[in-house]
Amino acid sequence: MEVVTSTSSNSMSIKHFLKSKGFDEQSIDKMLTKCKHLENAQTDVASQNWDYLTNTVGIQDRKLPYIVSRCPKILTLRLHERLVPMFECLSSLGRNPREVTSAITKFPPILAHSLEEKLCPLLAFFQALGVPESHLGKILLFNPRLISYGIETKLAVIVSFLASLGLDKDSGVIGQVLVKHPFLMGYSVEKRLRPTTEFLKSCVGLSDDGVVSVFVNHPQVVCRDVGKILRPNYEYLKECGFGDAQIASMVAGYPPVLIKSVGNSLRPRIRFLVDVMGRGLDEVAGYPQFFQHGLKKKVESRYKVVKKSDVDCSLRDMLDCNNKKFHEKFGVLRV
Repeated sequence: MEVVTSTSSNSMSIKHFLKSKGFDEQSIDKMLTKCKHLENAQTDVASQNWDYLTNTVGIQDRKLPYIVSRCPKILTLRLHERLVPMFECLSSLGRNPREVTSAITKFPPILAHSLEEKLCPLLAFFQALGVPESHLGKILLFNPRLISYGIETKLAVIVSFLASLGLDKDSGVIGQVLVKHPFLMGYSVEKRLRPTTEFLKSCVGLSDDGVVSVFVNHPQVVCRDVGKILRPNYEYLKECGFGDAQIASMVAGYPPVLIKSVGNSLRPRIRFLVDVMGRGLDEVAGYPQFFQHGLKKKVESRYKVVKKSDVDCSLRDMLDCNNKKFHEKFGVLRV
């Protein structure tokens, strides 16, 4: 039995209970509309579950009303048949209790899903893709909404799409991608992943292998909207004077250049490169990792050292090393 209800109307009792927990009439009505079982829920069960969420799960008193309002069904479930087994299973996946509490706060319905019908099949699905057992918790607790997706209707569709691009299902590479960016599985193939793939190929000019490399090493890039993020960044690079081949080379070498903020990242770095350092765009085209380095903490500070030392060096020589090697290379010792 999934929920616990009384045979007679218990709406007044559950309303009094919710009011005692700080909910107003409007919030209670919304919760009753969202969860049809809540109206007949037994107050002793609701109280027991509330205490469990606070004392055992570790949800703060100030956050619990928000969690319950998002998933009022939590108050109707059998504690020892549903909540306790699910929480204990999630706890076994996390490295510390705060990870589990954070996941529940981000997506409260995770507690209302079936352990046997949803969570176990989901974990088995990820393991079949090559996700190590030690990383299952990272995927699910980082993106707990995954438990709400249908395996066959959504997750398997995405896996098939990735396989069609050249990511081998049997090699474990898809599992590696999921560990790196669990939110990938939440996007639509037709509305997001396919359009970004086509953009990288047809507009940017990446090869099939180049696109696969983006998925494997920087999956967050293919999850961004073409019209709002990728294309504006691409057009900005063209406005700066980069040629088509240079942009393709930059994206292949450092894909996040397409999702960096133009105003806060790309423009300030290019201005500093050209106006202050006096270097050409061809240098950053050959070393696109330039955009990953902090402007003030690394680029500006190292430029000052290089300028003071009156040494001629490439961007790669200046930036592609740790502080110790940099100061050894340019003859500057740090105390």
